[in-house]
Parts: sequence; structure tokens; C-alpha cells
Amino acid sequence: FCMTDKLIRIAIVNGERCKPKRCSLECKRSCPVVRMGKIGCLEVTSKSKVALISEVLCVGCGICVKKCPFDAIQIINLPKELDKETVHRYGPNSFKLHRLPVPRPGQILGLVGTNGIGKSTALKVLAAKLKPNLGEWKTPPDWTEILNHFRGSELQNYFTRVLEDNIKAIIKPQYVDAIPRAIKGTVADVLSRKDERDAMDKMTTDLQLREVLDREIGVLSGGELQRFALAILGVQEADVYMVDEP
Repeated sequence: FCMTDKLIRIAIVNGERCKPKRCSLECKRSCPVVRMGKIGCLEVTSKSKVALISEVLCVGCGICVKKCPFDAIQIINLPKELDKETVHRYGPNSFKLHRLPVPRPGQILGLVGTNGIGKSTALKVLAAKLKPNLGEWKTPPDWTEILNHFRGSELQNYFTRVLEDNIKAIIKPQYVDAIPRAIKGTVADVLSRKDERDAMDKMTTDLQLREVLDREIGVLSGGELQRFALAILGVQEADVYMVDEP
């Protein structure tokens, strides 16, 4: 990171939008740090797949953001104290998650926000579907380091219990269109196999699935798949229920 007294900066390059082979490398040509002769602030050639921005050298001027013809670059200023609260990052110039919500017994917690701010990533981490790397994507920490990072917080106790299988957390996926490829059978057959709480009748009634009980999963509509995914979640026994895009 490039730090000032109060801010840290995150540079994000959208790999799907960045197209060095189809532009004039406006980002690099307009970067004041590169023009001053400092090597490595913004690295890209016409043969590159994507541009690479050094968060250490970046001064946060935002010129590259304005010059990019494909709107592929974001420079985000954050409070400096968040630097020590990084939970996960997928790679260089990519999304970065700071902090986590804390699940508590008997409480309902909602995460609201625009697309791409980390809601799904946070749920995957809490459900133990994604191991948090604390921002160290090159050399991910082990669980001892991760628990030490959360030492003294409710999350330390939560992750400890998850690792010891003292807490079962299950999650409804964000994208349900993949369900037919992973699960075969009729709605009734699948739900009956998953029913650990004797809750199938209630869930299928509440979610209006009674009329599709005999249908194969592969022929369900998008809305029916969403309700089916919620029903699978509801019939299982767990300590924490997570619903991504209900």
C-alpha cells in the first residue's frame, strides 16, 4: 500500500474489462509516477493480459482511472486503520475484504450493499467454504496464524468452534443455476434425503413447492430453484444458516 497519514489505497484492475491489446496503454502513458521515471508503478504492454498497478508506488491521483477507455481501473482510498483488518484478497489488484460480521446465537444478521462489496465472500469465509488469507495471497497463513489474527475477538471463538466441528454452518449459494448439475432426482427425493429436522412438509408449504415435488431438479424454473435451495437449507440441522441472495 501507498500510505499517507490517514489513508491507504487499493488499486483494482478488472481482468474482464482490461484489454491492453485493444488500447493505446493510456493508463501507463498518463501515470505521473511512470513519467517521472519510477519503474514498476504501472506495468503493462500490448502483450499483457491485464495491467498491474503497484499499490506501494501509486500516489492515488486517479488519472489512470479517467484515461482507461474500458473503465477497468479503480483506485480506492480507505482509512489507514483498515490495513490491519484485512480478511481476504484473491490476488494482485483484486477485490479486498476488510472485517467480518459476527454471527451470534439467536440473532438474525443481514448484509446489505451493492454488488461486488464482499457479501458472498464474507459468507463463504464464515461458512468455512473459503479459508481467509488475511490479504497474504502469495503466502497464505495457516489456521494458527488466522486464529491469532482474531485473538481476543468473538470471531476467534467462532472459527475455533467451526474448526473443532462444534459449530455447523451451512449456506445457500448465490447462483442456483448450478444446482441441477450437482444434484439429481426429484424435489421430493432430494428434500427427504436432506431432511434432518422433520421440516420438509412445513418448508415445502411455506415456500410453495408442493406442486413441484414430483418434478426433476433439472426442469425447475429460476424462481423454483431459489425456493428449492432455501428449502434444502431449512430442512437441515445446523447452528448457523446463511442465505446468499434470498
